[in-house]
Amino acid sequence: MSRPPNFLFIITDQQRADHLGAYGNPIVRTPHIDSLARGGFRAEHFYVATPICMPNRATLMTGRLPSVHGVRHNGIELSLEETTFVDVLREAGYLTALVGKGHLQNITGAPPQWPPDPGERLPREARRRGANGYGQELGSTWEADPDHELSLPYYGFETVDLSIRHADQQYGHWRRWLRAQVKDADELIGPEHAIPAPEFELTKCRQAWRTRVPEELYPTSWITERTAAALRDGAKGDKPFFIQCSYPDPHHPFTPPGTYWNMYPPEDVPLPPSFRAAHHDLPPHVQWLHRHRDSGTAVKHTQALFACSEREAREAIALNYGSISLIDDGVGRLLAELERLGEADNTIVIFTSDHGDFLGDHQLLLKGPIHYAGLVRTPFIWKDPAMPTPRASTALVQAVDLAPTVLARAGVAPFNGIQGKSLLPLIGGGEETLRDEVLIEEEGQRTYLGFPGRVRTRSLVTARHRLSVYDGVSWGELYDRSEDPHETANLWDDAGAKKLRAELIERLARRMLACSETSPYPTALA
Repeated sequence: MSRPPNFLFIITDQQRADHLGAYGNPIVRTPHIDSLARGGFRAEHFYVATPICMPNRATLMTGRLPSVHGVRHNGIELSLEETTFVDVLREAGYLTALVGKGHLQNITGAPPQWPPDPGERLPREARRRGANGYGQELGSTWEADPDHELSLPYYGFETVDLSIRHADQQYGHWRRWLRAQVKDADELIGPEHAIPAPEFELTKCRQAWRTRVPEELYPTSWITERTAAALRDGAKGDKPFFIQCSYPDPHHPFTPPGTYWNMYPPEDVPLPPSFRAAHHDLPPHVQWLHRHRDSGTAVKHTQALFACSEREAREAIALNYGSISLIDDGVGRLLAELERLGEADNTIVIFTSDHGDFLGDHQLLLKGPIHYAGLVRTPFIWKDPAMPTPRASTALVQAVDLAPTVLARAGVAPFNGIQGKSLLPLIGGGEETLRDEVLIEEEGQRTYLGFPGRVRTRSLVTARHRLSVYDGVSWGELYDRSEDPHETANLWDDAGAKKLRAELIERLARRMLACSETSPYPTALA
């Protein structure tokens, strides 16, 4: 009987699909990731379940939407009672390991942002977490207790090398390792210790800085080397392995180290087409952002999105490209290690990201509750030695599909409540479509963008259209992505689109109903 396949799952943070050569980008250099796409399966329309880190990562792990697995926003920890596909692989005999970013539990310990008045918060929750096993990724805990470790297995991972947060300010195992390598390591880290780069506008709002951490000590390089070590450990035994390599970059703040900082001069990178495009019926929340920028009142130093200048957009794109090229070099190192170990012919390599970034789309930066394609469409590449015919698919696929696809390829039965579908028929070329639409959910915590309360959004994406509705307001968004691929003409109030809007709203309602919880099975009727 042949040995089950190994898996190397590579995931980046906040990387849009079109920031790879394999997805048509002519500037960024990603030869190793591109090679995976040339020899494997590439999904052209792979969508997030939500464009927020924690809930979409929980979706990737469970195959379930945020409204079902309960991680609606950052800071809500994935219940230890939820089944992950890594749990199932481990129970089926796989060696499992995670290197890099986890973000399945709270990393900040910050209090709730909604309701904004603490006095309005009720004393108990409808859904309670157990007393033990949570708060394991809190950066403050890792800093306060030098002996703190995760309780293993962690959501199915038997070993974990953790790096928490972003840029050069990460904590966890990486920071401990760095301090062991370099005296006064903390003096290399953060904007206050950065190499001066006054020519960059983004350094003024601390969305970028030129780190003093050398390339070989930077978190991306450490994650690559620790993943290579995990591959060596996996190759030693007689078990198949599932190893997740999770890079916290190219997420902002942008701090590509060494030569990667100036690899792409900002003046040489083109702006996205929607930056200067004429817009028809620009949505009110985008108008709100533009007004704050134009009046000089935009808040640019937080995690929240903002409207940017042309220079800020070019800088962000250029630095984002530098971070991606460093990741690509790491991917090349891992592919070479698989070859050296003799495991390349039995290892499936998967590449994706947890969500995108506006990066100048519609003059916006970072991420927020506006479901433009640059934010909600991510890369998805599957390189399978047993499926040698390369292909690209325009089928609608989503983050919920990762879990059932891995389980199906491993020959392991899925679990009740999983909402995704196996992509193997698409990957193998036996089918051209998987579904008619995808549902994207978003639950906000902030009160901003001109909304009366926190922003809550639901979007329906079909092969041709994107419809978005918002809680508490009468307006919405509707785009014909076939005629308007950059989503510049909002048809929500267009007289000729009223029938189409009604049809899509009905489809959205039916999709939301179809995506309701089905686990556990109901008990037998009396």
